Amino acid sequence: MKNLHDQVQQEYARLQTRKHFLKNCSMGLAGIWLGGRSIAAGLSDAGAATQPDSHDDSHALPHFAPRAKRVIFLHMAGSPSQLELFDYKPALQQLDGQDCPASFLEGKRFAFIQGVPKMLGPQYPFRQCGDSGAWVSDRMPHFQSVVDEVCFVKSMHTSQFNHGPAQLLLHTGNQNLGSASFGAWTMYGLGSESENLPGFIVLVSGGKTPSAGKSVWGSGFLPSVYQGVQCRSKGDPVLYLSNPDSVSMQQRRRALDAINRINQQTFNETGDPEILTRISQYEMAFRMQTHAAEAFDLQQEDKATHALYGTEPGKESFGNNCLLARRLAERGVRFIQLFHWGWDSHGAAESEALNGGFKTRCEEVDRPIAALLNDLRQRGLLEDTLVVWGGEFGRTPMRENRGGREMKFVGRDHNPGAFTMWMAGGGIKPGISYGETDEIGYEAIVDKVSPHDLHATLQHLLGIDHKRLTYMHQGLPQRLSNVTQPSRVVKEIMA
Repeated sequence: MKNLHDQVQQEYARLQTRKHFLKNCSMGLAGIWLGGRSIAAGLSDAGAATQPDSHDDSHALPHFAPRAKRVIFLHMAGSPSQLELFDYKPALQQLDGQDCPASFLEGKRFAFIQGVPKMLGPQYPFRQCGDSGAWVSDRMPHFQSVVDEVCFVKSMHTSQFNHGPAQLLLHTGNQNLGSASFGAWTMYGLGSESENLPGFIVLVSGGKTPSAGKSVWGSGFLPSVYQGVQCRSKGDPVLYLSNPDSVSMQQRRRALDAINRINQQTFNETGDPEILTRISQYEMAFRMQTHAAEAFDLQQEDKATHALYGTEPGKESFGNNCLLARRLAERGVRFIQLFHWGWDSHGAAESEALNGGFKTRCEEVDRPIAALLNDLRQRGLLEDTLVVWGGEFGRTPMRENRGGREMKFVGRDHNPGAFTMWMAGGGIKPGISYGETDEIGYEAIVDKVSPHDLHATLQHLLGIDHKRLTYMHQGLPQRLSNVTQPSRVVKEIMA
């Protein structure tokens, strides 16, 4: 056996050509170091994986005292209209039905608008709410009761006007595929507080995944152990989580130990850090068989809680996912990302019209969002949980037309120039609005905030200096807030 082992080792060494060495080295001897450090740590926490290289003080994380320990990011995939929800523009009502001025169209790129569209006033009434006097439309009656917990950022803008690139930019800092998501960066920098659940969990509702696909919760160029784990609110949280009827937990443990020994030997021979991810995820899956079912069991909640969220256990819904987000936050999950599809209100059909599907989407999210904020506050979790809400861009103040013709249903085209996001908890100053758009909500004009600024600010609240948490890729120390574009921490919105 020893001779055979020596022969295998010699053959392996022979196959490691200069080309193979350079290929592996380009991914980084640092990756091998990272893997070795994970092994040394015993891989006791798959979700946390390994902290970044500590060759200097830039990677001593957190860099300063964090305001937030965890994030719940609520993404409304397709982009809700700020003009029908939070950005009240009475001047736009006076222009309703008039031809759009040529100056509004010059130099602009639209996804669908052609020719000269009509101006479109707000489709729903607004009122001022709470002590802050925030303007909110009647589409969000439950949310109106929690506006004093919220900071609105009304001056968001983006460089992208199509869904996929805009979603990638919002979540990864880059409109192109291949970059790491906000959640992955958070895991890379801070690790997980949970030993038995993934540190980055994704929940999807609305019937479809975002236009950009799973890349919006991917690890990109970071090791894949940091990517988000998509779970389900209906059935087993993860497919094949339960053992087959004929397999006991003891048998599962013995089989896993044997697989891990083989993977460990392969890692020792190749130094491939992705093997460590495999070992880590096998171990996490084993622990999840015991703990995930309990965490995702909404039947444990009382009737009052179900009434608060409007939940229906056993069904996939945004309400169920909001309640799950609270349960996961209680159990130490670092980054919880909810995607709710169906907000693309073009007006090409009733399902995507402001006077059709938009109303349904609002009904689906209004009660659960208010419930989540109230529930987190009552349980003492809101002060260190950062809740973020928004889409990937805004909607135009003009009514969408197709081929220059007005459509049967009412809708608005994509607008990268202005949109609204809001945040609550986790060090955010409550009850304020930051930034302004012009009088018709077309362009952000005061205290503009880009996705890069948003990333820098959210990382700051987590105790991360956005310029110091980096990862070498393609010859550059990459970071979430983008190395080629300017970014700033918006300290004015911090408590």
